[in-house]
Amino acid sequence: MSGRPRVIVVMPAYNAARTLVACLADVPRDRVDEVVLVDDASRDGTADLAESLGLTVIRHPVNRGYGGNQKTCYREALARGADIVVMVHPDHQYDPKVIPQLLEPIVAGRCDAAFGSRMLGGKAREGGMPWWKYLANIALTRIEDAVFGLRLTEYHSGFRAYSRRYLESVRLDENSEGFVFDSEIIAQGVQSGMRFEEIPIETRYFPEASQIRFWSSVRYGLDILLMLMRFVLHERGVRRRGQFVPAEAGNRQ
Repeated sequence: MSGRPRVIVVMPAYNAARTLVACLADVPRDRVDEVVLVDDASRDGTADLAESLGLTVIRHPVNRGYGGNQKTCYREALARGADIVVMVHPDHQYDPKVIPQLLEPIVAGRCDAAFGSRMLGGKAREGGMPWWKYLANIALTRIEDAVFGLRLTEYHSGFRAYSRRYLESVRLDENSEGFVFDSEIIAQGVQSGMRFEEIPIETRYFPEASQIRFWSSVRYGLDILLMLMRFVLHERGVRRRGQFVPAEAGNRQ
């Protein structure tokens, strides 16, 4: 990537007023050109607070869910000329101070997407990750690696960076409005021939941080397995799905 890329941080926000200020303070503004917060119909004044802090704020009139929020995040960032888009959860569970390390492999041209991994370095449990979530994460990651032919250590971190090329190659509208969006966009990247790297990160589990509860996690796991089944059927030509057809290829049809 020649020259200094335009980097936009996107924050998919829902009731993040208690943690937004601390999270924003850790964003290295010398490496970030703009911060866009998409408020998913919060009830705690998140959007007003974000505007008072000078962020670009997009308001959803109704709650669209985590995946729906990300769709708006990425579209808005691309419309604002982003070369690289970094997703930071405003609940401060992930440390924005390591954004430069997340950007480095994309800027160097080694990959199209970089993910923060709680599993690299073996500190996932030290940050307070529940044991059942830790084991489920490992199991799902091994299955996804087998299906996608990758060697990632985690697919479920919410701290990510995507190149413009990556986001323009995938069909965002075809993805879920829920949490499985994070795995779907990876599946789409695999089909588009995108390259991936990971960096080790630490996370914080505390009362204000948003977390998927146990039964919601069970549903999330099942949604991932169903998505993987659809992906395999698509790859084998048994049942083709537009979701997994690269956007550029689709535009040529």
